[in-house]
Amino acid sequence: MKVRRFTQLKSLKDRLVEFAANARKAADELPPGARRDEALKRARRADTAAHIDAWANSSGLRTPK
Repeated sequence: MKVRRFTQLKSLKDRLVEFAANARKAADELPPGARRDEALKRARRADTAAHIDAWANSSGLRTPK
């Protein structure tokens, strides 16, 4: 069985930021309600994940001893 691999063209942070922007744009088009709140929640989670990824990949972190 051949393993198919895909190389990402954008970094994870870039993809998360783009996803968050698209989710906010979609939420702006929705009327106030549960669906809009859910779209905004997904955008906030993507922003948080992008910040965590940037922190985890920062040069300030030390390797465990």
